[in-house]
Amino acid sequence: MLKPLMTAAALLALPTLAAAQAAPGLQPTRDVAVTYKMIGGPAAPGAAGAQDIRMAWSVAAGKQRVDPPGGMGWMLIDRKANSAVMVMEAQRSIMTMPPATVSQMTQQMPPDARFTRKGSATVAGLSCTEWDVVTQQVNTTLCVTDDGVMLRAAGQAPNGGGLRGMEATEVRYGTQDAARFTVPADYKPLQLGQMPGAAPGATPGATPGAAPAR
Repeated sequence: MLKPLMTAAALLALPTLAAAQAAPGLQPTRDVAVTYKMIGGPAAPGAAGAQDIRMAWSVAAGKQRVDPPGGMGWMLIDRKANSAVMVMEAQRSIMTMPPATVSQMTQQMPPDARFTRKGSATVAGLSCTEWDVVTQQVNTTLCVTDDGVMLRAAGQAPNGGGLRGMEATEVRYGTQDAARFTVPADYKPLQLGQMPGAAPGATPGATPGAAPAR
C-alpha cells in the first residue's frame, strides 16, 4: 500500500520545478481537478493498463489532494499549514509526513535553475506553454497553462532511473468539494513502521531513482 503513495510524492517534484525565477507559476489560480497518466516508474500493485494519478486543488483553502494509482489511499497537502498527510481509508488511519519531507514536496527551484521557453502545445484539449528546466540534479520539460495548471511534466530520473513524469488526460475546472480536502477526525494516527508495506528504516517520500520531491 505504501509504495504507490510514495511514488506519487516523488512525482510531485516534476510539476513544481518551475516555482521560482522568471518562469510560469505552477499553482492553479482557480479550483481544478486533473487526471494524469504516469510516465515511467513502478506500476501500482494489482493494477493493469494505464496508471492514473488524480490531483485536485482547492485554491481558497490552499490545499491539494493527490490520489495515486490503485485506489489504496490519498495524500493531502496543506500549503497554508505547511503540512502533508497520507490517508488510508481501508485502515481508517493516517500518517503525518515529517517536516523534512513536507519541505521537499513544497520547495522552490534552486538558484542554478535555467529556464528555456520552447513554444506551445495542446494537452488534454488545452493549450499550454512548454518550458525546459535544467538544474545540476535534473532536466525536466513542463507544459503549463496560463492559469497555472501543469498539463505535462517529464524528466530523466537520476541514477539511470529512466523517464519519469505525468501527462494530463482530463482537466475539469469547478469548485471543489471541501469534504474531499478534510482528513477524517476519527482516523488513527500511524507511524511509518506500522503502515502496510513499509520497509524497516524507510523514509517517506524517498523513492529510489525518483526525482527529488517538492
